Amino acid sequence: MKRRLSRLLLTACALLPLPAAAREAAKPAAPVAAARQATRPANIVFVLVDDLRYDAMGFLKPGLKTPNIDMLAKNGTYFPNAVVTSSLCSPSRATILTGQTARNHGVIDNNHSSEDGLVFFPSYLQKAGYQTGFFGKWHMGNDTDAPRAGFDRWVSFKGQGTYFPTEQLSPAQIAAGERQTLNVDGQVVKRTGYITDELTDYAMNWLEKGRDPSKPFFLYLSHKAVHSDALPPDRYRNQYADLPIDLPASMANTAENNRGKPRWVLDQRNSWHGADFPYHTDRKLTEQIRDIYRTLSPVDDSLGRIMAYLKKAGLDRNTMVVFYSDNGFLFGDHGLIDKRNAYEPSVRVPMVVYAPGLGIAKGATNPAVVRNLDLAPTFLDVAHIPEPAQMEGRSWLPLAEGKIKPADWKPGDFVYEYYWEWTFPQTPTTFAIERDRVKYIQYHGVWDTEEVYDLSRDPGEMHNLVDDPAYLDRKIALRRALYEQLATKAGKHVVPYTEKTSPGVTFRDVNGTHAADFPSNWYVKPNLPGKMNDIFPDTPEKAAANAAGQAYRPRRPGSR
Repeated sequence: MKRRLSRLLLTACALLPLPAAAREAAKPAAPVAAARQATRPANIVFVLVDDLRYDAMGFLKPGLKTPNIDMLAKNGTYFPNAVVTSSLCSPSRATILTGQTARNHGVIDNNHSSEDGLVFFPSYLQKAGYQTGFFGKWHMGNDTDAPRAGFDRWVSFKGQGTYFPTEQLSPAQIAAGERQTLNVDGQVVKRTGYITDELTDYAMNWLEKGRDPSKPFFLYLSHKAVHSDALPPDRYRNQYADLPIDLPASMANTAENNRGKPRWVLDQRNSWHGADFPYHTDRKLTEQIRDIYRTLSPVDDSLGRIMAYLKKAGLDRNTMVVFYSDNGFLFGDHGLIDKRNAYEPSVRVPMVVYAPGLGIAKGATNPAVVRNLDLAPTFLDVAHIPEPAQMEGRSWLPLAEGKIKPADWKPGDFVYEYYWEWTFPQTPTTFAIERDRVKYIQYHGVWDTEEVYDLSRDPGEMHNLVDDPAYLDRKIALRRALYEQLATKAGKHVVPYTEKTSPGVTFRDVNGTHAADFPSNWYVKPNLPGKMNDIFPDTPEKAAANAAGQAYRPRRPGSR
């Protein structure tokens, strides 16, 4: 049986109270299989944003204006528990494109991971007769924007790209006529406008004039927005000036908030990815968040243009539109910004699906957990293409169509992996697993504590239960399951890394906090009888010995 059947995914239960506009339970759709089989495969529009927090949509956030995203939710299905198996741009995008986890596709950071040997799902669509177009941020490979296999139309840029054509250019370069560039089907083309608008222009031109209308199409619009530093266009520069920004309570640097948190978390708050020194500036975090929201507005405009075209061309009934983000984002949660870690705001992403012709429920909320790992199999399923053997995910199309109830969507544990990057060394290699709403997190190569959270009781991950006797058995079971499921397809357990060529971004605010202390229960008197206890596996017997201050040795098999 395929390895994916034994892997990943959270249990299907909602994480937060749902907004009034989305409280209707996921409901079975009308029968559509026969009708769908009788027509050509549906078109697919996949809109991917960058670094968008899971709740940063108008129908969830009062005062936020995203009318076109809201329209998708009103007329489609909202998935509040969508997650990513790696919360970082390149690894997540590689997972989306390959249907494989980072440990298997090998794109493990934002530096120079190789794409050698990888097959991207649009290649299967192309071979099945689809017209395919990619527009936007690719971000993988050796900093190249060259066209990739599987796309009939290609518009991209190197690395992170820029929001404006003259951004990162000197006045002399600008005066000389230099501009940031796009790779358009292998040709270097100077940029002319704001990146979100410009990418949308190319995508619309392809939809309207550049494709073969006799064939189904797959449009992959991969925005740079809302990646930091988020820069909105002039038309939205003053938007949200009066919008209240409520920072999370866990951001406060208090003993209560910090209790049970790893040292690296406490140290990170005064760093590039910390709430006290965000991106090494003294600019208020609330204003940075406003810029993220302002930069989302052109994305919403872009979506409106696409939807208007689909309706005008009579294609909206036979097109699936998926709105998604490559990873989540923290707005000061636990004193952190950015993503990378295994906390909820990092691994959860916005996801809205619109496809009335495929029987996707209208105005519904589906609480099942789906992953970026599941997108490729789903898109192939829409096209009636069998899932390739190397893919590890599972199509959620039957779930969205109502053929599988959310309560019956039980593909296994949700496993998370992030590998330390020398460029941004604040976050250690992180592995996590969630089962039945209990999350276990461990870190590799650092002298730090593990974490256990009961998300059903503590959705904010404020109370680390790693040393709670009531969770000992679950901790042991999850620790074992995590190790087993992190094996590669070759059955190996490896921690990959890429070449280090400089120190990375390591500065700290001179007036900020200094290095964190170790957990208080790590400070003990010398010569304790149990000083070697914790080299042995955790068991209830060992826990009892630790509590009694006694030495512990595991019993040999067969001994009494």
